[in-house]
Amino acid sequence: MRAKSLALLLSILLVLGIGGFLLVRYKVFQNNINLGLDLQGGVHVVLEAVDTPEAPVKPDSIDRVKAVIENRVNQTGVKEPVIQKEGTRRLIVELAGVKDAEEAIDMIGRTAQLKFVDVDGRVIVRGQDLKDAQAITDPSNNQPYVALTFNPEGSRKFADVTKEMVSKYPNEQDPKRTIAIVLDEDILQNPYVTEPITTGQARITGYNDLEEANKIAILLRSGALPVKLDKVAIQSVGPTLGADSLNKSTKAGLFGIAAIAIFMVAVYRLPGLMANVALIVYIIIVLGILAAINATLTLPGIAGFLLSIGMAVDANVIIFERMKEEIREGNSLRRALNAGFSRAFWTIFDSNITTLIAAAVLYYFGTGSVRGFALTLSIGILASMFTAMTFSRWLIKLVIDIGAKNSKLYGA
Repeated sequence: MRAKSLALLLSILLVLGIGGFLLVRYKVFQNNINLGLDLQGGVHVVLEAVDTPEAPVKPDSIDRVKAVIENRVNQTGVKEPVIQKEGTRRLIVELAGVKDAEEAIDMIGRTAQLKFVDVDGRVIVRGQDLKDAQAITDPSNNQPYVALTFNPEGSRKFADVTKEMVSKYPNEQDPKRTIAIVLDEDILQNPYVTEPITTGQARITGYNDLEEANKIAILLRSGALPVKLDKVAIQSVGPTLGADSLNKSTKAGLFGIAAIAIFMVAVYRLPGLMANVALIVYIIIVLGILAAINATLTLPGIAGFLLSIGMAVDANVIIFERMKEEIREGNSLRRALNAGFSRAFWTIFDSNITTLIAAAVLYYFGTGSVRGFALTLSIGILASMFTAMTFSRWLIKLVIDIGAKNSKLYGA
């Protein structure tokens, strides 16, 4: 029994050691947990909807703007953007990891009004007639272009006008056989119509590279903003500041965990040592869950994580104090272990439930980094209840089975 318990305990420690090394060596957590704006830098911009004669601001305008901008940002590949309303006319957009702030703002705030216009100023088709837009490289000349596909109504309009042009102006170089492609009142292209376009497809050429073409395609696919937007505030967070914040937070976390580990061993001896092992499991579980859900970690999120570590140890403190009382009353170690955990259970359960309720309220009513704090705190509380009430109890039982039965080894 003693040899079996010793082998099992050593196996657990070996697996944790090797597993922890591999997780750190291959940066599993770093590669799967996104960093927020405050940690990796990026751009924070506040946009305000303003009235224009053509598009006055309506009660639902900011909701429609939010939907369009979310669509645009998601297509650019930015991870976990924060896009939230502020009042009835303002929108806050935070893009972590974005290096060129002005380019990002131009992308998300551009109105993207597309129209095809003939030489007489007549609008042939508009953006709402567009079904799809894709950036493609022409294999014949390796030049990028945006391929446009119109819906049935747009296809019919385009076919009618191009047939009319070809029939009315036989000369292919006649200026009246041109159709200007206009985006936000800027003429992108003014190509000649060489033949009737009846397939419902057209192309925009003249881009320097595929990336430039893709940006235009995203704007066209996501649709036009329903109202004009003014930039109220722009704040860029440099990667240096974010890296500094992350480094300081990491150091603070490591020092805090080290202080907790030393305290637990100094006061509670063997149970404290086993609690430290359980704490390692706790950290792996929490970071693993955050990586699995591809969470975004911010400074408040790190604060929530560190707070939950303190709460995890707090549960062990309550349990071990109960154990010490039982041992001093003359009870056996095994009985003291069972009594300590059973008597402390409801105290720990009630305190964690009330904290979870508070975290749920923060998550439901909060925004941005407040929700990140609530999420990491909630995950940490649930994980701590498992490690404190189950895993650490199992480890201490193994230690008792090995034969460590001197009461002084348990802080009594």
